[in-house]
Amino acid sequence: MSDLLLQVRHVNKSFDGTQALADVSLDLRVGEVHALMGENGAGKSTLMKILAGLHTPDSGEILLRGKTVSLRTPAQALRHGIAMIHQELMPIPDMTVAENLLLGREPCGRFPGWIDRRALRTEANRLLSPLHVELPIERPMRNLSIAQMQIVEIAKALGHEARIVIMDEPTSALSERETQSLFVAIDVLKRRGVAIVYITHKMDEVFAIADRVTVLRDGCHVATRPAADLDADALIRLMVGRDLREIFPKPCAAGKEIVLSVRGLTRAGAFRDISFDLHRGEVLGLAGLMGAGRTEVASALFGLAPAKTGEILVQGRPARIRKPADAMRWGIGMVTEDRKGQGIIPAMNVKHNLTLAALADFCRGPFIRRRYESAVAEEHIRGLAIRTSGNRQAIAELSGGNQQKVMIARALLTQPRIVILDEPTRGIDIGAKVEVYAIIARLASEGRSIILISAELPEIISLCDRVLVMRQGTLAAELDTAHATQEEILKHAMPV
Repeated sequence: MSDLLLQVRHVNKSFDGTQALADVSLDLRVGEVHALMGENGAGKSTLMKILAGLHTPDSGEILLRGKTVSLRTPAQALRHGIAMIHQELMPIPDMTVAENLLLGREPCGRFPGWIDRRALRTEANRLLSPLHVELPIERPMRNLSIAQMQIVEIAKALGHEARIVIMDEPTSALSERETQSLFVAIDVLKRRGVAIVYITHKMDEVFAIADRVTVLRDGCHVATRPAADLDADALIRLMVGRDLREIFPKPCAAGKEIVLSVRGLTRAGAFRDISFDLHRGEVLGLAGLMGAGRTEVASALFGLAPAKTGEILVQGRPARIRKPADAMRWGIGMVTEDRKGQGIIPAMNVKHNLTLAALADFCRGPFIRRRYESAVAEEHIRGLAIRTSGNRQAIAELSGGNQQKVMIARALLTQPRIVILDEPTRGIDIGAKVEVYAIIARLASEGRSIILISAELPEIISLCDRVLVMRQGTLAAELDTAHATQEEILKHAMPV
């Protein structure tokens, strides 16, 4: 085909005897958005790192415009017009937008070692111009939003005259408005003939912007289909290899016993006059738009950012919660929404991340009982089916879904009666989501009470007994999920 830009043929790659890719083939066309889907560990990142020159395949070949190319380093990949925008952006924070855009390609001044600042600004504006965005090119990168940093990375790829741009989870930290801005930039790239490989766990994005979809499973190519020929159910079946008609487990009937009462909880500028009850074995949803105050209420209940006024009662007894240690003493555990910023400690292993919240329980005097700590960690690893080579594996090496299960295990280590889960499935694949759903159902069946915060309304409706809808820091509605619809929840969530 005349519009065929890149072909990956029969690529294989293994690491330490583990097959990461097995006979994988893929092709890209000029000006298309090609979504690459699959569970964590399916081989997506390995394949993209091969295209970006970060890994070398054991066998197979890569062709650009019908000619075999070697991509043994990122520099070689860039020379061939392949640029990768990583999920973890790596700008130089104290350098300006213009300096980041032209890093390593700065226009020289009249004297050796001098940079022509005027030419630098002119070239930076030229690179940003096709994306129809206005960025302050003299502003340090640290002062930009994540979305603006993404735009800088796209403009940088254009500066390298990239014909293929790989985007790895580009919207994982973006708001809805910022995501739409990114989609506009992607549309500009398409019209310029740039092919985009788009990796995401968000299916609505796939159907919004993708032309074709390729699914990998266990390192193998499963299917490549036009996005228009798929729906969410069909895509899930391809990804996980089974029919998931029952993605959401049936919720257990909540008890009548009230385990938590909140009365008039207020923190100026965040939320005001929040009151509700939570019952034994209940999954209570907390819904609302970004900035509505959901996370702020959860943080107050766990003592991360206490309320200024109001009352919290646990089992009918007034509870003064000023810090997380207070919350844990009252039988409250929490998994925060920011897994990487406030959750995992990347430099530590799985065991130490898991046991961190209850380290004193593993000590005898000043000494940690290492065997006991390891035994408890292994018990939780088995109980939550955390896929790891062992409790000493670095947590940074785990998939997002398994990192999340470690965070849940940490929250459960103190045997809490009340568990707050803030966006527990954000950034994890559908298979891992199903496992988290099962954990939530199991906790409720054990009589634990769950407060679930999620931006995904199907999760709220399917997993929760009731949903509290927040709007601009206040409770706008309380709905029974047996009868609630997504449209009704959104109606109450929208600003007045």
